[in-house]
Amino acid sequence: MAKLILSVDGQVLKEHVLSKERTLIGRKPHNDIQIDNLAVSGEHAAIITILNDSFIEDLGSTNGTMVNGKPIKKHFLQANDVIEIGKHKLKYFNDAPSQASAADFEKTMIIRSPAKPAAPPPAAAPAAPAAAPAAERVASDTVTNMKAMAPEVVKAAPPPPQPTAHADHAPLPEAAIQVLSGAAAGRTLDLTKNLTTIGKPGLQVAVITKRPNGYFITHVEGASYPTLNGASLGATAHPLADHDMIEIAGVKMEFFFKP
Repeated sequence: MAKLILSVDGQVLKEHVLSKERTLIGRKPHNDIQIDNLAVSGEHAAIITILNDSFIEDLGSTNGTMVNGKPIKKHFLQANDVIEIGKHKLKYFNDAPSQASAADFEKTMIIRSPAKPAAPPPAAAPAAPAAAPAAERVASDTVTNMKAMAPEVVKAAPPPPQPTAHADHAPLPEAAIQVLSGAAAGRTLDLTKNLTTIGKPGLQVAVITKRPNGYFITHVEGASYPTLNGASLGATAHPLADHDMIEIAGVKMEFFFKP
């Protein structure tokens, strides 16, 4: 199991086992790792531990968080990484085999704000159509794109509901998420890896993990939480069920089991 060794000026103060999915670090007493120093913010950083992997996220602290001498906002922790918060250091140890990699974590399914469709290439004939107002062309293109996209969304509709929890002897069914709104509407992402990140870096990011007993979603970045079926996801992992609706960074998507 992963752990942190807290020290200051080379003197070891305490060892913390990362047994929770979300470990808070800060100056206030309610934090899991309290560092009573004015250079440390009330809630300074959080460590999210999923399966055998841990990530650290700075929570908008006043003086920032550093890992191995470099300032970070979000970082995939690896063995012997040194976290610096003020004058205090936390060294990360983990003997368990990793389920993912820094590259996997950075490969977030990026959700972008809806963009205007590209205008069609100018026609060789009459200039009249080309002179139509830009807003009118965008509206026309949007309607065309929506019509073209509709059959794809229907075709990719999820199969009948299946339970999320599975007995040890039952194989975990394959699953995917389909984007329902925004610029990537209609896109389907197969959840083939143990860890899949989705969202918009810097705004909201969540991780979907594939575990022996089902699929789970956990918030890992952003001041506000994504929603699951209209309810705030919160700081803990939630199991996903067939046809669950996720909203992250203003974009809606559906989790479903594949046939």
